[in-house]
Amino acid sequence: MADNQDGRRVQTASDREASFARDVAKLHALGYAQELRRRMGGFSNFAVSFTIISVLSGCLTLYYFGMAEGGPVDIVWGWLAVGVMTTIVGLGMAEIASAYPTAGGLYYWSAKLSKNNPGAWSWFTGWFNLLGQVAITAGIDYGFAFFFTAFLNMTTGYPTSAGYVLLVYAGILIIHGVLNTFGVRVVAFLSDVSVWWHLLGVVVIALVLAFVPSHHAPASFVFTKFVNLSGFHAVPYVVFVGLLMAQYTFTGYDASAHMSEETLNADLAAPRGIVNSIIVSIVAGWVLILAITFVIPTNMHVYAADASQEFAPVLIWVTAIGRHGAELLLVIAFVAQAYCGMASVTANSRMLYAFSRDGAVPGHRLWHHINPRTRTPTNGIWFCVTFAFILAIPTMWSTVAYGAVTSIATIGLYIAYILPTVLRRSQGKQWQGGRWSLGRWSALVGWLGIAWVVVIAILFMLPEFSPINRDTFNYAPIAVGVVLLFSGGWWLISAHKWFTGPRMQGDEQRLAEIEAEFEHIERELEEVD
Repeated sequence: MADNQDGRRVQTASDREASFARDVAKLHALGYAQELRRRMGGFSNFAVSFTIISVLSGCLTLYYFGMAEGGPVDIVWGWLAVGVMTTIVGLGMAEIASAYPTAGGLYYWSAKLSKNNPGAWSWFTGWFNLLGQVAITAGIDYGFAFFFTAFLNMTTGYPTSAGYVLLVYAGILIIHGVLNTFGVRVVAFLSDVSVWWHLLGVVVIALVLAFVPSHHAPASFVFTKFVNLSGFHAVPYVVFVGLLMAQYTFTGYDASAHMSEETLNADLAAPRGIVNSIIVSIVAGWVLILAITFVIPTNMHVYAADASQEFAPVLIWVTAIGRHGAELLLVIAFVAQAYCGMASVTANSRMLYAFSRDGAVPGHRLWHHINPRTRTPTNGIWFCVTFAFILAIPTMWSTVAYGAVTSIATIGLYIAYILPTVLRRSQGKQWQGGRWSLGRWSALVGWLGIAWVVVIAILFMLPEFSPINRDTFNYAPIAVGVVLLFSGGWWLISAHKWFTGPRMQGDEQRLAEIEAEFEHIERELEEVD
């Protein structure tokens, strides 16, 4: 490190080279060659996770759900409660990420932490993580489609029916696939920009909603008003189900781990990215939630029960500040959601790339393939985009399908998040961690996180609305069951014979040869260009 003219410490080229060499050595020790380009800094690593959490995505696209399942009191206080518990889960993940900074992330951690049957633990962690990653991509980009469709409807009269929303959804998935194909530099730059867009966007929305509307709800309404439009009569049940809005938003921060092989100083940057993305999102999200809730009109039940329920925030904005003001806030929201979806495809494809590298996915050679020009898993990117589209098709005939997709994402990811922590606890004091550690707080943090995930994994598979029929059925248990049946059946029939967990790509000489092959191809491509 060297001092600049202001006396601040800056990283020199030699520092970066030393960090790169240390990171590659650590990756070799974990069994892998440096196939992906390692050019991300710590801020970019944080930015990817923060962008995927995206308070301007989850908070807004499921705001209608919070309005119906508990109302303002559940939205406002539930956000803080879920934020605290999510931080605890993230802290437990962060210290493991420091010990094993690899793109495989969660399933790799499970294999290394398991005392017995590492292959089985790794297998099921990986499949839940992959399910959650695809579902979160679907949830984010379909949320974008809602808001962009609302904007098009207000400005051009574009229809808001399910089929037209699905067309917009397909379009944004294709754009995100193309952007990710260009390489990690593009993703890193756009993720950096996204952080400031999100933070400034929240500030602009909060200021506009604070000073422009002529009406503001009283504090008693915002902080104590309970609303129940679920059809269920048990208040505690409704309150807990309503936490889905917040818990769904706090997903995707495992991206910092999945980007480890592309991040400098990864054993510190990845755990910091996980924790910091959650904490910053708690603050920004609460400001956003308060700003919207303070301008809810007294007839808020109309918005929650409306056939266009997913557009509830837009209807609130139109009532509060007029059509043109709402259009401005819509632009802020859907641009942020577009950034969010792009980063989600990035993390999703890296997880698939790593899981395929270890042979766990059908057609794994195809999904593990690296584009030599961009050093990105191009095939994996389009795999993720395609299956995210398939997951959203039921929205054509189910009015609650979007809520079910968010439940699937939340359940799948959090099961994958907590399994390594369970195994970490079984290690006790024998475990040798990384440079980022919770120290004496590790056990308390770990057990609290485990307890919370058990609660939400059960909670979000329960019915959300009554009466239960084709339109209100929560198909999250079916999707989770299909993954369990597929992965469990495949494991029992075949995979237990050959999948033992992460595969070493070779000894030090072989790893160096793999890296040299990529460097040779790169030089040839540069000469052609």
